[in-house]
Amino acid sequence: RTRALLQQLPPQDCDERYCPDLAEEERRQLRAFSARRRREALGQGLACAVPGPCHGCPCKKCGRRLNKGDPGVSASRLGDQFWHPSCFSCHFCHQPLVDLIYFQQDGRIYCGRHHAELFRPRCASCDQLIFMEECIEAEGRRWHLEHFCCLECDVPLRGQRYVMKSGQPCCCGCFESLFAEPCQACGDPIGADSEEATHQGLYWHARAACFCCSLCRKPLQGQPLTSRRGRLFCSETCSLGLDASSTASDSSDSAFASAPSPDS
Repeated sequence: RTRALLQQLPPQDCDERYCPDLAEEERRQLRAFSARRRREALGQGLACAVPGPCHGCPCKKCGRRLNKGDPGVSASRLGDQFWHPSCFSCHFCHQPLVDLIYFQQDGRIYCGRHHAELFRPRCASCDQLIFMEECIEAEGRRWHLEHFCCLECDVPLRGQRYVMKSGQPCCCGCFESLFAEPCQACGDPIGADSEEATHQGLYWHARAACFCCSLCRKPLQGQPLTSRRGRLFCSETCSLGLDASSTASDSSDSAFASAPSPDS
């Protein structure tokens, strides 16, 4: 319950004491934003038996009929409407609302987190709402300017090149030293500046010299391919050709090893 409560009702969304690094103007905006939400949107659902006058009314979410005496939930800010208890959930994340605490917007109910995000972006690093005029947007998420940093070394990345790793930005240096996959052909790390090709969980440089048929060296980028014994081929013919060459090599080695020496 505590985890769900902190997720649905982040204390930093309504109390500046949980946001010690805010500038004074941002604090003022947070106070005004929180007061307006409490005044216009905050409510607590009431769990009760469906009364007689509402007999046969549809659940606001699923539309199924609610009969007199059925367990239901009402929300005073939304008039004479009822929900099944399991249907009284956030419109965005669909999670049941802890203690039936909701925020309403345009006839829909939300948890506090997703109601706040209808109006303000949330920093992907500190999880606080952003009240600054400027922020950084990348990969569909937003950051405070000072929080867009490398996940490993904390170097600021504003205006710099970066790679996303596990949903967080990483500088090119840290990425190449800690996370870059080795190429199956040449063995070198596949850096941030290099295109990569993948097949069955393995990685290659996308260049023709690496991502190519193991027998005839035909480039495989954008082409059909087959794999055999962990190696790539442009066709079944080439993959069978490998077997033939391997067999020939084995036979030669065997014949050489079994040949009598001149001394015998």
